[in-house]
Amino acid sequence: MTNKESFFINRLKSIGYAFKGALFLIKTESSIQVQVCIGLVMTGIGYVVGLSSTEWIAQTLTIGIIIAIEGLNTAIEEVANFIHPEHHPKIGLIKDLAAGAVFLFAIIAIIIGAIIYLPKLF
Repeated sequence: MTNKESFFINRLKSIGYAFKGALFLIKTESSIQVQVCIGLVMTGIGYVVGLSSTEWIAQTLTIGIIIAIEGLNTAIEEVANFIHPEHHPKIGLIKDLAAGAVFLFAIIAIIIGAIIYLPKLF
């Protein structure tokens, strides 16, 4: 029975660490704060226009993915800064690649938003 208790306790600790990290991101990272605000605004607009279940799923996934990618980008930047605090071309490239991934999904998010909302507005 000790293994199950240990597994359960370890899972609870993992959830606690993840929650702590999520709160830290929301409190300290302006890019995450902007994405959370956009997500809240889009959720409000979704209620006003009456999204279907499928549209809610698409919107919720899109908001969640963009916030998650922003978090990963932040983690990559922190690791890169820790490994090599001063400017280095390779570290700069790594950070640019991570930021590029966020940018690419942001474009996809805009397209998804347009697919959902343009027919409702016009």
